[in-house]
Amino acid sequence: MDQAFWAFGRGAGVAALVILTLAVASGIVTRSGRPLLSLTRFGVAELHKSTSLLGSLLIMLHLTSLFFDPYAQLDITDSLVPFLGRYRPFWLGLGTLAVDLVILIMITVMLRHRLAHRLFRVVHWSSYALWPIAFAHALGNGTDVGHTWFLVIAALCAALVAATVAFRLRHDFLELHHTRAGAQR
Repeated sequence: MDQAFWAFGRGAGVAALVILTLAVASGIVTRSGRPLLSLTRFGVAELHKSTSLLGSLLIMLHLTSLFFDPYAQLDITDSLVPFLGRYRPFWLGLGTLAVDLVILIMITVMLRHRLAHRLFRVVHWSSYALWPIAFAHALGNGTDVGHTWFLVIAALCAALVAATVAFRLRHDFLELHHTRAGAQR
């Protein structure tokens, strides 16, 4: 049974990385207001919401399973306060920081209609920091880093995020295009 929690925690962590990569990519595409492949722009927005929710659930499963794993020996402090863990404190701390950001983003999403739009956007934009923090946690604390299958998954995730960020930074990105055009007048 000890190995089951460890294996489940690892699997949930890798699945969370993949799903949250899709959440970040679909969130970036959503801001463009454009369709994606056969999805309408509303479909892209639903994809973003669904992958964000599923990714958050996978993170919670990853964390919860490691509480019960006798090898990991996580406690409440490890899961809430970054960089205080006993095992690889920096890399574990990045994971804790990522969890804290996910919780903050989830709270603002649930309270979106009660918050000022600017506050919601500022907190939601922290997902641009969240993904690389979680990615670094996976590479630094993950026990599968030495396996080719994990490195391929990590490389594909990094490539997808890099491609969508490059798309976001293009001059003809719909949202930025209007902003830049207005600034030049």
